[in-house]
Amino acid sequence: MKKEINKTEFNTFVKDIKQKILSKQYEALKAVNKELISLYWDIGKSIVEKQDSLGWGKSVVKILSQELQNLWNMRQFYLEYSKNEKLQTLSREIGWSHNVAIFQKAKDALEREFYIRFITFI
Repeated sequence: MKKEINKTEFNTFVKDIKQKILSKQYEALKAVNKELISLYWDIGKSIVEKQDSLGWGKSVVKILSQELQNLWNMRQFYLEYSKNEKLQTLSREIGWSHNVAIFQKAKDALEREFYIRFITFI
């Protein structure tokens, strides 16, 4: 004989499953974001290194940007965070658009750290 479903228990069970799904989706999103941030870092670094080693000017980014998007931001991202290991690590915890907004608007490393920590807290 089958037992009747207790609606309260069932609703709690459904809520728990939904929470697990949301939690894993968030973890997956964070993992993807970390990879994208690493990619943008590497591209920004590569652009700066080529400019330094081959004497390429700023026009190379304009030419590349016809083929790719966000290159100026990738380059700036690398330049702004390359000398600050704490910001390098923290920047991987937030999305690309947040990073761009922070390094474009914040005046110094301390302010950037504050805003990154604020975003990761909420």
